[in-house]
Parts: sequence; C-alpha cells; structure tokens
Amino acid sequence: MKRFSILKISAIFFLIVLFSFITTGCTENNKKPLPPSPKHTNDGVRVYMTSASQLSLLSEQNSISFSRDIGSFTLVLDSTTLYQSIVGYGAALTGSSAYLLRLLPENERTKILKDLFDPSQGIGISYLRISIGSSDFSLGNYSYWDKSPISNFAIPAIDKRDLIPILKDILAINPNITIIASPWSAPGWMKNSNSMNGGNFLSSQMGNLADYFVKYIQAYAKLGIKISMITLQNEPLYSTTKYPTMHMSWQQQDSLIRYYVGPRFAQTGIQTKILIYDHNWDHPEYPLNILSDPKAYQYISGTAFHGYAGSVTAMSLVHDAFPNKGVYFTEQSGGAWGGSFSNDLIWFNQYIFIGTANNWSKTALTWNLALDQTDGPQNGGCSNCRGVITINTNNWKITKNVEYYTIGQFAKFVRPGAYRIKNTTIGAPPSTFYFATFMNEDGSKVLVALNSNSSSISYTVKGGKRQFLTSQIGKSVVTYIWK
Repeated sequence: MKRFSILKISAIFFLIVLFSFITTGCTENNKKPLPPSPKHTNDGVRVYMTSASQLSLLSEQNSISFSRDIGSFTLVLDSTTLYQSIVGYGAALTGSSAYLLRLLPENERTKILKDLFDPSQGIGISYLRISIGSSDFSLGNYSYWDKSPISNFAIPAIDKRDLIPILKDILAINPNITIIASPWSAPGWMKNSNSMNGGNFLSSQMGNLADYFVKYIQAYAKLGIKISMITLQNEPLYSTTKYPTMHMSWQQQDSLIRYYVGPRFAQTGIQTKILIYDHNWDHPEYPLNILSDPKAYQYISGTAFHGYAGSVTAMSLVHDAFPNKGVYFTEQSGGAWGGSFSNDLIWFNQYIFIGTANNWSKTALTWNLALDQTDGPQNGGCSNCRGVITINTNNWKITKNVEYYTIGQFAKFVRPGAYRIKNTTIGAPPSTFYFATFMNEDGSKVLVALNSNSSSISYTVKGGKRQFLTSQIGKSVVTYIWK
C-alpha cells in the first residue's frame, strides 16, 4: 500500500511537469519576454541622418536604446521650459516652380508632390510661400490689378493655369499647410516708375494697395485657398530695373499698416496675419522702428527675415525688444556659389535651420521649390539659384537637391505646433557642433544635431529620467526623435 502511494504520487508529479512543459512551450521563441533591465528599455530613439558624403540621405539608422552610458559631453533637454511655437518649414512655390510641376507627367507630379508635402511618405513641408503677382522666377511680369479702377482686379490667366492647380494638389496632400504670400512689387501704376521693375512706392497709393491685399486674400478664399500670412513687400530696401522689385521705406510701411491695411483687415474680418520687413538680417532697425509705433503694433503678427546679409542674431535682437511678436525666416536660396553638397548641408543647417530656430524663428524657408536644368525659368533675377528639386525638361528626370534633405531633417519631425525647448550642456561640446531641441504636440522630443567637423563625436542626450548615448559621424546632420 505504501509502495503504491509513492508510485501514484510520482506519476502525478510527472504529469504535472509534463503538462506545464506542454502549455508553456518547449522552444526559446515561445517563452514570455523577460521584463527589461533597469539599464535598457525597448522604447528606443529613432535616428535619421544626412551625410555630406551622400551615402546617407535622410536615411533611418538603427534605433538607439536608452542607457546610462556616458559620452564626452551631455545635452540635457528641459521640456518644462518652452520657447517659440513652430509654424513650419518649407520653400517657395514660385511661378517658375508651379509651371515646371504642371508640365510633369501626372503620375510623376503626384509622386514628387507627395515626396515634398506628405509627412509620412515624404519630407512633410508645412510652410509654403507664394508671390502676389510676378517675381524674378515667373514667366514674365504681371500683377493682379494691372490698371485702375478696382473693378479690373483679376487673377492672371497664368496663375489660373499653373499656380492655383498646383496649390490645390498640394492642399489635397496637406490641407493644413500654412501659406504666406508676398508681392515683389505693387502694380506698376502705384509706383513712380510706372513699371513692375524697380522704382519707389507712391505714398498716395496706400489706400489702393490696402484694397489690393483685401481683394487678393478674398479671391483666393473663394477658391478654397487660405492665405494665412502676408508680407507687404518682398525685400523693400532693394530695387532694380531687371525684375519686379520696389523700394518701400519703413515710414511708408508703418503708415500703410497703421492707417490702411490693419484697419481694412479689421473692417472686412480678414484674419490673415501681417508680417513686416521681409528682408535681410542687416537692417533690424527697419522692423524695430515700425514695432515702436503702438498704433501699427496692434496689427502686426511678427517680422520676416532673409539671410543674404547680416547676422542671424538680428532675429533675437528684434524678438528681445518685442517678445510678444513672432520672428519668421522666409527666404534663403541655394545655388552654385555654395561649392558642394557638403558645404551647403553644413551652412544651411548651421545658419538657416538650427541658427534661426535658436534665434526665435518660427519658420525656415528656402527659395524656389523647383527649377529646371538651367536654373530657370528666370525673369531677370538670379542666374544660378538652385531649387529644392531640379526638373530636367529634356527627360523629366527629378533630382532632389541638398535643400530637400535639409528641409526634411526638420519638417518631417518638427511638426507645426511644436515648441523649441530649453537645453543645457554638461561638459563642453566642440565648437563645430550645433543643435536645436523641440517637443511636438504629441509629447515626442526632437533633437537636430549638426557635426560640421570631419571627425566623429560621441555624446549623451538626456531628457527627464532617461538618456541615451550616440555617436555621430563627421560632416552629418542627424535628427533624433523619441517619446
């Protein structure tokens, strides 16, 4: 009886072990995952890189796990301190760009527009500039009001053919894109030159120019195209007879806003934001003088800058003087003068994207979205400017230029509504290392870092209680994004 009991117990124990083995599985792959160790988690950091060598072009790298490892210095992100909100990143849909995009075979046009404007499939451009009338990259000279009276206001046939259809294609891909519009010149009859090319704005035409802006915004609204922002004059301190330009003094712009455009927008219920200046960093006194007028100040949303002269710190100068008004970067062209993909990748990131963000800019835009193989069509202006993409009209081959990848390192990851956030360093980064830090509305953190030296660097990135170690190759820009 005793022996039987022992055998029975042994058999029962064997059956229990066998049942447990069968139900839990007999292979390593079927085992339940072990809980993560305190040092690492499975919630990693996604990494995207463009290198000067072009071996990596906005390419996703291996993700990085959070760890306690330490590099030669540490970047500390503080998402409790928010700076400026981000409106977006992008380029200008000039008349020339729209013309070339329209000429593309439909399937090629659809694909490249998704590459440019879709944040999942492409780089997610979120801020787009267009010209009110012709610019130096248009198919000739025209305005929307070529002769008085106002009943002659009309959208030009060329914009109906090229610009508006492409804008609608873009809006179908990204309906939330922000559009800013700028005139390169008022209609010629409002100037002392009686021409779109060169000359000074006539102060006697302020009422008509205000009506021009109202009519323009309303005409586009009827087409389902929202003009979110305008500047009153592109590069108001520059005038040439070679292409559409116009000189407008700060005193004229101040009066135009104070007495005409601001009140007209208020009277007609137009919500379009007014940006002033829209010219280089080298004359911050222009916007500072206008913002010092309390009557004009009430109608102004911010100041727009270009980067062809002066220092990027001018943006901080204007912000610090008037912190309740935004600063925006609205134009910088690339071109043959850059010398190489490597030089332009470094320069654009250092000054135009990282540099402007760290000097309070809510945007960063390059110039032409698309140009052809001869850097055209041109309308009397720059002969060697480069588009974000090049469309070869001989074979319709499309080349994505350095600007495409530079925009993408920001636009795809730093989405509208994000904030630039505070950062500090522990240890000294090399002088050839530049970076900006952001937090999106969904709480994801973004670091964009430029290593302009030829040597690799290793550093730690810390946010809250988590951190990770990364090594960045020389002459590269890297975007890190994590939650």
